[in-house]
Amino acid sequence: MSDMLVKLYNIPTDFSFLADMEKIGVIVRKPIGPEKHAIVDWVREHFSDPWASEMDISMSGFPPTSWIATYKKELIGFSCFDSTCLGLFGPMGVHPDHRKKGIGKALLMACLVEMKLKGYAYCIIGSVGPTDFYVKTCGATIIEDSEPSVWYDMLRRKKRN
Repeated sequence: MSDMLVKLYNIPTDFSFLADMEKIGVIVRKPIGPEKHAIVDWVREHFSDPWASEMDISMSGFPPTSWIATYKKELIGFSCFDSTCLGLFGPMGVHPDHRKKGIGKALLMACLVEMKLKGYAYCIIGSVGPTDFYVKTCGATIIEDSEPSVWYDMLRRKKRN
């Protein structure tokens, strides 16, 4: 899977999508320190160990370089940036029961607007699966010859017998 490039200077500096999410009962917000272990555990349970590690890194700085989505005080999604490399968005995930409601778009845009406000001109989205989503949502373009990306020699935990 290729990486994609987003021109952050073309992204509107507008957080109105947060109010749109609230209309459907979803709160998209920055996580706070006491939530770190609960969030990291949830990401590990619903997605993967590597994504949990990236979420852990994103919450280890202050302020966190991540956003979460909650519904009825339950975690339903997350996104982060600057957790594998500076300027790299991801990972992002939404629980399957809550997909197709615009939550992924809100989590993505929250990170992109924050990156733009921090002074980034560009964002890399690493090893993208749903390219059409990123093209449509933020105008991302494929970076040619970007496979296998930064994860080319990533260590993985071996399963115990």
